[in-house]
Amino acid sequence: MRITLEQLKNRKNASIELMEILSLEGQSYMARLTVGGQQMILSDEQGTTSQFRSTWHAQDMLSNLHILETQVVHVSAYNEMVGMEPSSVEPLRVRVQRQKP
Repeated sequence: MRITLEQLKNRKNASIELMEILSLEGQSYMARLTVGGQQMILSDEQGTTSQFRSTWHAQDMLSNLHILETQVVHVSAYNEMVGMEPSSVEPLRVRVQRQKP
């Protein structure tokens, strides 16, 4: 499911439970948001995934919203890069912000 920044701003009293800033190839990032238990990709009005040049850029764009937790998520293909068999390795998750309960 996709959501725009404008749609997020128009939601009444809705917190973003989790903002995952996903690291992409080419030094860009995208935002996956959990709102009301549903995961949504931040997109523009045409349905194209919004991309950011840094994690700070993503956080800055959403700074006016109530976000309970923010994580940077990086999936690594290290095993494949060093000639090992591909394996399912959990992505690296770094918590960069979390509201106190």
